[in-house]
Amino acid sequence: MLKAPRVKSILASLAIAGTCICAAAAAEPPKDGELLRDFVHYTRIARYDLASANGQALLDRLEAPFGKAEAGKGMKLADFVKLVEASGELARFEETAVRGQRIGELESVASRLLKAYEAGKLEQARSAAEISRNISMLTGTMRQRAVARERLIGAGEYAAVQLLEALQKKSDPALQAEARQVLVDMRQQALAPLLAALGGLPPETQETVVGILAAIPYKSSLPYLYDLRASSKNAGVRAAAEKAIVQLDGAYNPGVTAASLYEALGEAYYAGLESLTSFPRESMQLLWSYNPSSGLVATNIDTRVFNEAMAMRMAEKALSLDAAANRSLSLWLAANFSREIDQPKDYSNPAYGPDRRDAMYYAVAAGPSSAQAVLGRALDRRDTPLARRAIAAIERTAGATALTGGDSARRPLLEALRYPNRRVQYEAALALAVSQPGSSFEGAERVVPILGSAIRDAGAKYAVVIAASDSARAGQERQASLADWLRGMGYTVLAPGASLADVESAVAEAPGVDLLVTDLPSGATARTLEEARQRTKLGVTPILAIVSMQGEIDLAGSRRDDMTRLLRAGADPKQMTEAVEQLVLKASGGAVSAEEAADYQARALAALRDLAVSGNAVLQVADGSAAMIAAMAQAKGPVKMKIADVLSYVGDKKAQVALMDAALAAQGDEMVDLLRITTQSAKRHGNMLEDRQVRRLLGMTRQGNDAQATAVAALIGALSLPNQDLIPLILGK
Repeated sequence: MLKAPRVKSILASLAIAGTCICAAAAAEPPKDGELLRDFVHYTRIARYDLASANGQALLDRLEAPFGKAEAGKGMKLADFVKLVEASGELARFEETAVRGQRIGELESVASRLLKAYEAGKLEQARSAAEISRNISMLTGTMRQRAVARERLIGAGEYAAVQLLEALQKKSDPALQAEARQVLVDMRQQALAPLLAALGGLPPETQETVVGILAAIPYKSSLPYLYDLRASSKNAGVRAAAEKAIVQLDGAYNPGVTAASLYEALGEAYYAGLESLTSFPRESMQLLWSYNPSSGLVATNIDTRVFNEAMAMRMAEKALSLDAAANRSLSLWLAANFSREIDQPKDYSNPAYGPDRRDAMYYAVAAGPSSAQAVLGRALDRRDTPLARRAIAAIERTAGATALTGGDSARRPLLEALRYPNRRVQYEAALALAVSQPGSSFEGAERVVPILGSAIRDAGAKYAVVIAASDSARAGQERQASLADWLRGMGYTVLAPGASLADVESAVAEAPGVDLLVTDLPSGATARTLEEARQRTKLGVTPILAIVSMQGEIDLAGSRRDDMTRLLRAGADPKQMTEAVEQLVLKASGGAVSAEEAADYQARALAALRDLAVSGNAVLQVADGSAAMIAAMAQAKGPVKMKIADVLSYVGDKKAQVALMDAALAAQGDEMVDLLRITTQSAKRHGNMLEDRQVRRLLGMTRQGNDAQATAVAALIGALSLPNQDLIPLILGK
């Protein structure tokens, strides 16, 4: 029997050991499965703080870009899929993650977990080994065939290479038949790879593929089928192609050319038709090519430049068949510019290698008519960055006739003078002014005022706020808050309102609107976005719509362009500012910087001076005098002198009076320079000064240094004043 002290010692030792064990256990990090279960559990009992912590801890263990672990050191997506599916929590995980996306505290974590699982499933289904295994099961039991077909269809385009190989295995007709049926069942996902391969396949396989294309009811196959019908020397292939055309389009039309159909398909790609993009919500697409020696090859291409790549490819096919296809040429040029605009920085584009020149080279080489056609496309699509590039190409090659008219019935450059973006207006006006047109044209009266605006307003940024709340007072407070934030970003904020109708007059009077910010209930937001795009001045204005979580859901399915962005209510000022900067950059190339404004100002002044010196009768500098007078009042240094110089060519009383007022308000060398410029005005147009100015001038004869005195005397002489004004000067009284 143990003595009491001995018992106490053992119990104490056990207690200490237990504490150590508990501490060690507590120090062990939770396992992946525990984190997953806790994320699900805590979400379902509304402990969102704990759910978020567990979900984030699990995400951190994944390899980048979904997690924070370095490549090779973290959990791979395939392992994450196995974890979820082996946990017995798959259904609960998916349901919980979807629910979590609607909860503010959980939205980011839940969304990333679900995306990681879905990406892992896709990666698994698309692996070459998995596809190969599933193809081998196509000739197995009924159950195996069903499972294999489902998985291959899920893999989509990624299974096309091996399915096409199986389709050509003459030694295994059963596999050929199964592969054919899977390709048919893949529908749209089978088209791009099969169409890429069609022209290079042996005739026997071509007939088989044509039959598959005929069974997939998409007319995007028609250009390739017409092309094959016209180019193949094999009678069986031609007959199969014609039969497929009838099946897809109702009839074969001998008058239709493959070139015209390729062009139409290219236009559809350029328009961003979603049915032509296999994976519209993924960051990468597959670009297909075929070579008889290497077979069918897929190359990853960034989704942001996929449509442009395919539009260019279709245009090239059309031009190879019809070199006179001018619309195909303008499509290629426009798509190439758009590729350049949308392509991420430092991205190596597999469809446009570094050996090719920049897009402007080809646009300039194609000449002004093609560039005008590109500009027309840009205006129709309300694509501001494209319009600016097209105008730059036109300006480099076009003479005055080509700029204002030419042979085309349409005049895109003249339309650009009314385009609701001031950059486009400035650049169109500059192109026209530099050309020194010799005959009048529609819109000529707008050119010089736009150049005057470029001198005065190029650096200005105008914003409109439309906000409403449950009460009028709360709505006004929100309007004031948003207006203050925008002023902090350098915007001139027009009078705000609770609806588009409230701000209509302010918008009409402004030189332009560079940003519209709305904070409205979801129904009102949808209506306002739609109505804004129908207003001439707001047609291409970037719009930041602040919405609630429900509003974001309500608007999720609506069709929006790159000029509109939704921002969740509750974002802090920094997030709002970043959202505006990204939106404006995407929609119009960013806000006009100080350097850019100075460049517009300098170019406009140079163009106006050239017009003034030449005495151009079509573009009369006097039309921009009001803007230049206003700009001169604010300008300093050399810019002020350049504006004054241009005004000296304007035979208008207001211009000469403004020059003299500027001289009288100046001092030192600046006064002397402005007096000399006013003298030039008087020599060109005679005396148009006011009596008060003449009296001030005569009173200055005994003031200042010799340079000032001489400048005053020269101006007095140029004014041809009457003797009674000059006698006191001569007599020294």
